[in-house]
Amino acid sequence: MKPNIPFFTFILMCCMVVVSCAQSDKKQKKKMNNESSASAAIDTANMQIATFGTGCFWCSEALFETLDGVKDVVSGYSGGHVKNPGYREVCEGTTGHAECIQVTYDPKKISYTALLEAFFRGHDPTSLNRQGNDVGTQYRSVIFYQNDEQKKLAEEAKNELNKSGAYARPIVTEITKADKFYPAEDYHQDYFAKNPDQGYCAFVIAPKLEKFRKVFHDKLKKDI
Repeated sequence: MKPNIPFFTFILMCCMVVVSCAQSDKKQKKKMNNESSASAAIDTANMQIATFGTGCFWCSEALFETLDGVKDVVSGYSGGHVKNPGYREVCEGTTGHAECIQVTYDPKKISYTALLEAFFRGHDPTSLNRQGNDVGTQYRSVIFYQNDEQKKLAEEAKNELNKSGAYARPIVTEITKADKFYPAEDYHQDYFAKNPDQGYCAFVIAPKLEKFRKVFHDKLKKDI
């Protein structure tokens, strides 16, 4: 036999249950968000930086962004003597800066050695201060190492490639300690993704990107 509970008391009890469940759900979501934030913080803390110059940074950025383990790629300038350089200044070749990219990556997913392989395969490292029709020190092949380990690995990779005869000419890639990195203007960031039909993107970057994806098919992000 059901207990005889006054109607208003019954309604009040139902409301209390709903509120309790809502509070419990809210606490659970807050806990999950905190755990997610903590996880993200840990991942961010484990990220490392690699800086490369392979000529035009539009192309470099498009290639490296496809690699699994690469969290972010920023186009910019480094290696020169002018503070806060602009694109026009760098293009004049008087700032000493090279067009380069700063790669933020997860070493648990992709190694610096793998990034070096992508670096050497992604451009012509035997061409001094030039990539295609782009001529000048701002387009030089350069590795800006962040620490002694990166320096060691970069020098080993360069020496091994020279000894292997993989290239008909000696590799001229500059290996130098990382200096102040200056992000390029906003319109340069994700340039290929935003301007796929632009002439240089369509006829230079797109074919190179297609070839790059074939070579590094096992290292690409799953959504590529």
